[in-house]
Amino acid sequence: MALDVHAAADFYGTTQGVVAARLIRERIGALWPDMAGKSVLGLGYAPPYLRAWREEAALTVAVTPAQLGAARWPVGGANLTCMAEEDALPFNGPVFDRVLLVHGLENAETVRSMLREIWRVMKDDGKLMVVAPNRRGMWAYFEHTPFGYGTPYSAGQVGRLLAGNMFRVERRDIALCMPPWDMRLVLRSNRLFERAGRWATPQFAGVTIAEAVKDVYSAIPTNMTPSRRFILAEAP
Repeated sequence: MALDVHAAADFYGTTQGVVAARLIRERIGALWPDMAGKSVLGLGYAPPYLRAWREEAALTVAVTPAQLGAARWPVGGANLTCMAEEDALPFNGPVFDRVLLVHGLENAETVRSMLREIWRVMKDDGKLMVVAPNRRGMWAYFEHTPFGYGTPYSAGQVGRLLAGNMFRVERRDIALCMPPWDMRLVLRSNRLFERAGRWATPQFAGVTIAEAVKDVYSAIPTNMTPSRRFILAEAP
């Protein structure tokens, strides 16, 4: 079952959603601290994370895959989002310095086609950040959150999937070590849970984060042996 953007928006409007988004934004911000002058694409359901870069980045655009539905963002301002097929993004050529894929990988209908489209619209020196539910974490099994939909992944699975689609993982991280319980005590102690989880049980974090770059050499054929051509000619 795929995520619906309205259900995601409702979750991020709750106290639990606000806390979860902040914890993930902190880890993303640590990996991408300087976004000045960058062109940024958020794919999946990215508005809760893109808003931190709106003033700093030169361009910030959100695209929701068609199966997730359409949602306007930002509310009350000029629209910066659109809906598109995940394997046919409405951009010509490499235009983005940064691509954030969140609530996208696990809900994709054609993962490989989507990753190839991301590769196409990224600049050669661009970076892709994938935020996906960790299959060993508790968040992947609670459907009252957007992380409980689709197919969860381990860090190794994300890395192999990216490597198979012409990306190279350079850095990894985790987030959401607090349990996915909508309880006041848990939410108020989110910092404590996060520090303890990162130190003691990082393998059970709610999401796995991977930063990748284009692996341009994987697109070059390794077999450069010239092919033989056979020509029929009359005997002398």
